[in-house]
Amino acid sequence: MTTTTLAVLVPLLPFLGAVTGLLLGRTAPGFVRPLAVLPTLASLVLAAIVAVRQGGDAAVDAATELTPTGSVPVELALHIDGFAALVALVVGLVATCVQVYSTGYLRDDPRYPSYAALVSLFTSAMFLVVYSGDLMVLLVGWEVMGICSYFLVGHYWETPEARAASIKAFLVTKLGDVPFLIGLFALATDAGSFRITKVLGAVAHGGLDHPTLIALLLLAGVAGKSAQFPLHTWLPDAMAGPTPVSALIHAATMVAAGVYFVARLLPVFEASQAAMVVLAVMAAVTMAGSGLAALAQDDIKRVLAYSTIGQLGYMTGALAVGDRGAAVFHLVSHGAFKALLFLAAGVIIHAAGTNSLAAMSRMSGLRDRVPDAFWTMTVALLALAAIPPFSGFFSKESVLGAAEHVSTGHTEHAPAAAGWIVLVAGLLTAVLTAAYATRLWLLAFRGRGAETPDHGRQPLTMTVVLWVLAVPSLALGGFAYRSLPDWFDGRDLAPTLATSVLGTGLALVGGLVVYSAWRHTTARAARAPLGAVAAHPEGDAGLVEAEAIATHTPAYGDVASAPDPADPGRLLLGPLHRHAATGFHLDAVYTTLFVRPVQTGASLVRFLDREVVDTYVRGAGTLPRWLGTAVRRAQTGNVQTYVSALLAGTVVLVVAVLLVATGA
Repeated sequence: MTTTTLAVLVPLLPFLGAVTGLLLGRTAPGFVRPLAVLPTLASLVLAAIVAVRQGGDAAVDAATELTPTGSVPVELALHIDGFAALVALVVGLVATCVQVYSTGYLRDDPRYPSYAALVSLFTSAMFLVVYSGDLMVLLVGWEVMGICSYFLVGHYWETPEARAASIKAFLVTKLGDVPFLIGLFALATDAGSFRITKVLGAVAHGGLDHPTLIALLLLAGVAGKSAQFPLHTWLPDAMAGPTPVSALIHAATMVAAGVYFVARLLPVFEASQAAMVVLAVMAAVTMAGSGLAALAQDDIKRVLAYSTIGQLGYMTGALAVGDRGAAVFHLVSHGAFKALLFLAAGVIIHAAGTNSLAAMSRMSGLRDRVPDAFWTMTVALLALAAIPPFSGFFSKESVLGAAEHVSTGHTEHAPAAAGWIVLVAGLLTAVLTAAYATRLWLLAFRGRGAETPDHGRQPLTMTVVLWVLAVPSLALGGFAYRSLPDWFDGRDLAPTLATSVLGTGLALVGGLVVYSAWRHTTARAARAPLGAVAAHPEGDAGLVEAEAIATHTPAYGDVASAPDPADPGRLLLGPLHRHAATGFHLDAVYTTLFVRPVQTGASLVRFLDREVVDTYVRGAGTLPRWLGTAVRRAQTGNVQTYVSALLAGTVVLVVAVLLVATGA
């Protein structure tokens, strides 16, 4: 079987699994779990075969025209280079792990069949984005992921938080997709094709007439899809969905799509120095802001959400300095340890039987109760904090090394200003990342919150997945930085001495400062201990996970929901804490600038429609109705009445004629 045929089957199998699962979900529930796991697993195997055959050599290209358009053709095309082959492998691995994990996590959920089918469709759409060689076909996968995220984030639609989060995710990403679509059309118009290879060929020969405009329009869509400032606000709220969905969205699909898109079309952005600086500023603000926000969150899933935003900032920062190899290297590494972080958090939630335990200030005694989650999450947090030899160290240092290289002016792909912006923001984020990772570990596994009901050991399908993902989180980086350059344009991905020492030193400083602050606050809290926290209601986590999604805005009406005085984040951030906890009030700003004006305009339109337009319409119908009523009453059917009216009319006419004649 040819590589092209195998590549076509990779997105096709999960799609067929999704369709079949939706059709058989109610009539044959016994087939739901095999239909969820087996097609995705088969796609992973096929993606691995495609990657081995591609081997980092020349790209595999194939295309067939879908239909004549009369102008710029749209083709069903494949373009599989080293980037595409490796990213597809990560997508398949994470998606398979999520599907296997979900069979245990949502085993009692009555809506599991539709959930599993949507996850399969989501996976198929991301495969389509990765392998597509035509921008319009890529857009199809891009938008299918958007609608799937709407349904998956709103899986617990009974809760207002889930409904609001799904709508917010859909609308914010669509806000970026509108200019993104315009940018795609403008790019195809200048290049004369939607084919990626032809677009890149046109860029190489200076065929773009409006590179800055096109790049900025495309960046709007990337900011929305990959949750970059200023369109990142939907991602923390998306935690209202089931935890496996969070792992899938954050690790290998959707949010990675924007980064992958820029990596694939990087020469388009490099054609505009202004666009590269804008990309660098966007990455810097995203990295620093998300790090501060993560340090102030109490909900463990929101900490991880802001962490994802910051790590995506590293990826866009690498792209801003023209190194897509470093960007995709960090994307691959991040996909493994971030999926592990979310799935380990899901084990913690499942062990307590309620999402209320997602509030880290309420956690206690979890190290012994969930040892699998403890050890694997420790590995993932060390990778996140970029501590050697864990995978995150090598991939993050490749980004910082690329930024340092550009800051010294040693490249023609990006301005030196972009290098300095990314380098400074990346080093600052290294401190913040280690700080909030250490804080999460201390509060989750050494916290002093009240004990919650122990719901026993977790399903084997959940714990096995954690150890599977722990392997690449631990060992991928050291292997990959030697092997991947052949897949990524041949650029060296080895850590540089200066950034490695500086970045690791700053990470250690961040971790030690948080640990010292935690020791101080713990000692102070011991002198004024918290009261006992009320036990949380029991029940399966998959069914009741959305009970307390809004724990990041608790009502401090009792001791049970009061903030933990042993939280080092409050001590370190000081007055900044309350602002960082709300994401620096960006939602409030957007509400003031956009939501309320739109609502006011809608109220005005509704008033005009009801009080003006409807009044006119009702009036236009009332006059004929009155006239009809008068005429109806005149038509009595009595001949004497008609004769009397005729005589009266005759008399009136005679009198009128006489008056006119007399006057004459």
